[in-house]
Amino acid sequence: MSGIITKVSGPLVVAKDLADANVSDVVRVGEKRLIGEILNMTGDSASIQVYEETSGLGPGAEVITTGMPMSVELGPGMLDNIYDGIQRPLPEMKELAGDCITRGIDVPALNRTKQWDFVPVASVGDKVIAGDVLGTVQETSAINHKIMVPYGVSGEIKTIKTGLHTVDEVIAVIEDENGGERELTMIQRWPVRIGRPYIKKYVPSRPMNSGQRIIDTMFPIAKGGTAAVPGPFGSGKTVVQHQLAKWSDVDIVVYIGCGERGNEMTDVLMEFPELKDPRNGEPLMKRTVLIANTSDMPVAAREASIYTGITIAEYFRDMGYDVAVLADSTSRWAEALREMSGRLEEMPGEEGYPAYLASRLAQFYERAGNVQCLGSDDRRGSVTAIGAVSPPGGDISEPVSQATMRIVKVFWALDSSLAYARHFPAINWLTSYSLYLDMLEQWYTDQFGERYMQNRTKAMHILQEESELSEIVRLVGQDALSPGDRLTMETAKMIREDFLQQNAFVDEDAYSSYKKQFRLLDMVLKYDALCRDALGKISGIEKLFVIDAREAIGRAKMADPENFDPVYDKIEADMRAQIEAVVSEGGEG
Repeated sequence: MSGIITKVSGPLVVAKDLADANVSDVVRVGEKRLIGEILNMTGDSASIQVYEETSGLGPGAEVITTGMPMSVELGPGMLDNIYDGIQRPLPEMKELAGDCITRGIDVPALNRTKQWDFVPVASVGDKVIAGDVLGTVQETSAINHKIMVPYGVSGEIKTIKTGLHTVDEVIAVIEDENGGERELTMIQRWPVRIGRPYIKKYVPSRPMNSGQRIIDTMFPIAKGGTAAVPGPFGSGKTVVQHQLAKWSDVDIVVYIGCGERGNEMTDVLMEFPELKDPRNGEPLMKRTVLIANTSDMPVAAREASIYTGITIAEYFRDMGYDVAVLADSTSRWAEALREMSGRLEEMPGEEGYPAYLASRLAQFYERAGNVQCLGSDDRRGSVTAIGAVSPPGGDISEPVSQATMRIVKVFWALDSSLAYARHFPAINWLTSYSLYLDMLEQWYTDQFGERYMQNRTKAMHILQEESELSEIVRLVGQDALSPGDRLTMETAKMIREDFLQQNAFVDEDAYSSYKKQFRLLDMVLKYDALCRDALGKISGIEKLFVIDAREAIGRAKMADPENFDPVYDKIEADMRAQIEAVVSEGGEG
């Protein structure tokens, strides 16, 4: 069915004579067949957001509806690939059109010529339901891609093939209970604005190990959880997300560059193929899907890119994998919503954002979770959603930050003063929080005993005390503090510099296992406890701050993680001996 354009306003196009079209239908606009999506309908008039540049488009041009909602193609070939916001493969588009994207270019998301080695795990005569695994394809050296029965299909397998096939070749035929036959390929299509179904959602109970000590120990996120990384320009939001993509113990990473600068996406593209996956030594791109919709790409496509990314993540979750979705940043996505809302002449909310901003953010984050997947086997997978927020001027009282804070359960507040002081990750320990601590406490206790969470609580208490004492120091100087308070200040400094601060350019410090994190913090707190026992027995607290073991604790985070136990044992023994020596020399205080 076709209509006629009556109005063009930037990325918004209004067309009439589309009475039979539906909201969310994909349309082709003008002679160049630009891709668009219907936002709303008024009678036979449709408001369409066009995902490409609309210059040269005018009233009278034709609009053709496809009758299908905005969907993604799901199947082998997505990993180790980079897409734009509406799932067009950028490498293949470059081959066809060169460095500049040609308007109206139509390239399938999955390569139709590449053959994949399909290995069936089901057999002729098997009864299958939606979600059951028909076979597997070794998509990359890191990921075994499971070809599943699509949602809404069930019955008996009549034929199933093996060997090399392209994604659009029939690999199986299923006969339903009414005798109808359904031919299946390796491609599934799914509307991006609808969450993929599952059997049951569980309360998250396992932490996602990021290797970043301030995250894993202080403000952990659970697998299947939600987190926000807000911060002003230059505070390290992208750096934090890069570290999470590199080191998180998830099977697959979907990285969405939504409206950020192109050079940041270039860093990802240049860096990830060079990085080795710590689990298998393969390039990190072998388990990564990149979606690039940078600030110099069409604004409207930013809105679609978030949904494209989360839908791809849900597809891999349905295979039983743990997936992390990193969106950088949801603020740019919200700005795209604001622009389209203004052009639609909707009533604006706070700061011009649409009144439905919070509900749209919630629709994205609620698609995270730890679920039992569809199918007759007991597969479980998870999607962990982490969104960067870029509030103007670092003001988190603005609508996007506030709406995000009401939705997510982990808030890693970045601080520009920490970033300028070269303290990375620049997460402020006084304003950040995690609501998963109670859920994850049992896991930490089972792995390391009760001391892990006790140490975490003690360290947070010391950091909060330091904040209060810093006000006194600024007024009257450190000499006015009691010996106990001066020890608190020194211990807090050790926690900040020797534990929370990490160097991403040193392999031994870029990633910390839970065991290493536990030992590092335990050393600092043992030093604090031993010094407190010695306070009443010596005349000068400064003597305890210059022992060799104090310096060794600071260097311990650079030690080889494979041989960390001997380092820990030696420092602990030296620390006890040296503090005892200071006490015996100092006499009674």
